Amino acid sequence: MTTLAPTGIGFRSGAQVVPAQAVHSTPLGYNRANIPVGAPLPVPAAAELVDRLNTCDEIEVSFHGKLGDTLLALAAVRALTDWQALRTLSTTVRATGPYAPLIHRSGLLTPTPPDADGGPGIGRRAVIGDRPGIEARGPAAVVSVVCDPAAPPCWSSDERAHLDLPARYYLALERRLGIRLPATRTFAPLLTSQPNKLGEELSGAGWLEGMTIAAITATSWPDLKDFTPRRYIHLASHIADVYRTQVRLLVIGGDTGEGMHISTQSTPSGVEVLHLDGVPASDLADLFPHCRLIVGNDTGLTHLAALSRTPDGSGPPVLGLYARHSHSKWRTGLPHHHAVATALSERMHQGDLCPVRDAITPDTDLHMDAFAPAVLAQHCLDLLNGIR
Repeated sequence: MTTLAPTGIGFRSGAQVVPAQAVHSTPLGYNRANIPVGAPLPVPAAAELVDRLNTCDEIEVSFHGKLGDTLLALAAVRALTDWQALRTLSTTVRATGPYAPLIHRSGLLTPTPPDADGGPGIGRRAVIGDRPGIEARGPAAVVSVVCDPAAPPCWSSDERAHLDLPARYYLALERRLGIRLPATRTFAPLLTSQPNKLGEELSGAGWLEGMTIAAITATSWPDLKDFTPRRYIHLASHIADVYRTQVRLLVIGGDTGEGMHISTQSTPSGVEVLHLDGVPASDLADLFPHCRLIVGNDTGLTHLAALSRTPDGSGPPVLGLYARHSHSKWRTGLPHHHAVATALSERMHQGDLCPVRDAITPDTDLHMDAFAPAVLAQHCLDLLNGIR
């Protein structure tokens, strides 16, 4: 399939409610607003799944794939634990795998330290996770719940569309479990930040004072999704000119295989740059809430930035850049997680399409270069000024 991709870009607010008739969606089969929490749904539950879950005394959360896919799938874990709470089932919930310490911040697990060695649990066990996690931990389980980002559709209910992947996961499990679950407007669980050594060091050096902007360049697809440090510096320079103040730019890069590397850079525009490469996700989760603004491509660390909040729930606005993929599906659904999207991304959103899954070849080679730093800076200024 091919499609035209005009180069115009637009801002999409995280607080926007999209009417069901505006996008391609799948009817949920019931209006959630009319069904009390805990009541049976007017659609049949997946009896085999429910019967097997009812026999389990442990739920293991096992994600071994990409960070971004893992974070957006935590809403499925939330659905399972919400169902467990409504049924007053005595079940231990624990996480194994590389993301266990991060998942522990979500509040979804039984309040014990995360299992460091990934050893076997006791009793009858359900496993929820991505395919690599299920393959690693699921063979001995009573039942497995696979989180596949390609599976859940854009649902519609109560005349609105539920576009973001966390909402899709949560509602898909709600239908299969057959009970109205409690989540309403947002479905992704937050990750609570903690004091850590890196944050204390950066704060002591003044990097977290004043106008600190985090820019995420880490991506598994650099040819298509890297906005580049150079463009981010231009963006920060525009903001510095408007505010007539110094901007500190934290450029968050990926792991090059050489461990964590931190370096500074001074620019002619006066923007002070701190390059943070290979910083563990848990450290970044503690750092992000202390910035004034976060800008990043459609990648796992941008999703992490949106989910990471202080214990009182505060944190900065997050702006994602979407050139090819749907700006609505690949977001957290949180009101402070916004998007700037190309016309192609808007069409993927409207049709619930994926350029990879649906073999859509755009008629342009524009990717991150579709976002002019000066134009993007204006959207950032609107967020900083509370206009958006």
